[in-house]
Amino acid sequence: MYIIISNNSKIPVYEQIKNSFIKSIISGELKDDEALPSIRVLAKDIRISIMTIKKAYDELEREGFIVTKPGIGSFVAPKNLEIIKEQKQREIEKHLDTIIDIAKKYDISKSSIIELIDYMYKE
Repeated sequence: MYIIISNNSKIPVYEQIKNSFIKSIISGELKDDEALPSIRVLAKDIRISIMTIKKAYDELEREGFIVTKPGIGSFVAPKNLEIIKEQKQREIEKHLDTIIDIAKKYDISKSSIIELIDYMYKE
């Protein structure tokens, strides 16, 4: 698994790390119950602070993507399709927020946007 971090991104580093893991989990690159690198090892490998990695792991665990077993390590949680669906819906909502902001800025009606979505969805 590759973790690509951009220092120029507006997305915080911990979130970039978290998103890399989520993408790998959802795609199946990381399998259920697969061991993740320890926080210290990952921090050393990608040259990021331990606290940043810990924050990413804590968020992944809070969102149900990984489980941590004290003294043993962190592992990919068994896939919960509802969690994955919810994650994708949040991603769509972010895009819709942008679309709505642009539509309002240029006085494009809601019905025009819905019509466009209907048209594109059929393709």
